[in-house]
Amino acid sequence: MSMATTMIAIKPLFSPLTHHRSSRNARLHHHTTRMPLSLNRVATRLATSLASAAAAPPSSAESLVDDFDPELPIEEALTPPSSWYTDPSFLDLELDRVFYRGWQAVGCTDQVKSPQDFFTGRLGNVEFVVCRDDNGKIRAFHNVCRHHASLLASGSGKKSCFVCPYHGWTYALNGALLRATRVHGIRNFDVKEFGLIPLKVATWGPFVLLNFEKDVSPDQEVESDIAAKEWTGSCVDILGNNCIDPSLTYLCRREYILECNWKVFCDNYLDGGYHVPYAHKGLASGLKLDSYSTTIHEKVSLQICEGGSTNNANDFDRLGAEALYAFIYPNFMINRYGPWMDTNLVLPLGPRKCRVIFDYFLKDSLKDDKNFVERSLQDSERVQMEDIVLCEGIQKGLESPAYCSGRYAPTVEIAMYHFHGLLYRNLKG
Repeated sequence: MSMATTMIAIKPLFSPLTHHRSSRNARLHHHTTRMPLSLNRVATRLATSLASAAAAPPSSAESLVDDFDPELPIEEALTPPSSWYTDPSFLDLELDRVFYRGWQAVGCTDQVKSPQDFFTGRLGNVEFVVCRDDNGKIRAFHNVCRHHASLLASGSGKKSCFVCPYHGWTYALNGALLRATRVHGIRNFDVKEFGLIPLKVATWGPFVLLNFEKDVSPDQEVESDIAAKEWTGSCVDILGNNCIDPSLTYLCRREYILECNWKVFCDNYLDGGYHVPYAHKGLASGLKLDSYSTTIHEKVSLQICEGGSTNNANDFDRLGAEALYAFIYPNFMINRYGPWMDTNLVLPLGPRKCRVIFDYFLKDSLKDDKNFVERSLQDSERVQMEDIVLCEGIQKGLESPAYCSGRYAPTVEIAMYHFHGLLYRNLKG
């Protein structure tokens, strides 16, 4: 099947993400002057590791940013150079200026559905744990013991408290230090100063969001609507109406490790269906690709395509009448097909490796239809396997001395170009 010209609806919202923050040193001073000495030190260390406040990222990485020009019209622009996908120092810069600023999706509320549920994760060098405490409040902390830095928890499950596997220091689910073993003789030790270091957490529909940037008190709460608007910008109502659907039930999770840079996976997602008829023939047969359209918002790219839905109730139809693909900058994707929704979270594990996490949701009325569930998961898994092969092959090509930069297909790859422009503006600081 050949691709027809894609309809492009571009809204005049192509502006850099704005964080409305003062300088990090000023913010750090503002917070730390009110803290006990030990927490002053913690805040200083956190500001250094999360925001690189004490030293600028490597100049070599910053120089690579300028190898891309987002001001050129897409018809003339070159794609970012391969160094953006291969250089270790470039990933460090991305972590500092992209991932450690603003809200990031890290999981779904079903992982912390009941009191004492928890899950852990890692973004860059930040280990975190999200839990629901005994009062039903969702909390998030750095997953690091305050004694000698051991990780407290791993995986997911249920815990009444967090006990350090190294020396037995014990923390409540609200972060308070409950027990510090063998501390007799320590001077100037205040238990209240050695609770877990909190992270700002919010939920929106089925999504759990973390903010790694700002110092917060353990009791600080964030309204979901405020967090959602900061995360999705002007697209909050569109996504709310299409993706925050109470009739959807959480189904399951799949995780994949890909031998490619995290942006390779995002680029593939954002090519306007360009690759679908060539790489995903099964998926292409269920979509009307000549109806594909892309709309650009300041933080979100929306791609919409009509499905080849059938009126025969006996036919298997996962895609429904319309497919919506929403990319939320920088690394979260929502795919809505009629009664089905899945989300993709891509996390960098290194300059040439990433983890992609798929969470699946289904209309509650279909959750007991084992045939539909099984066939839908098989369909999705086949597409993911095809994309893995594709993305890993692209990464190998990016490593080749024969390639530096490519060109955009203007009628289909506008969302990809927008993504690269947002990255450029964030990386420039």
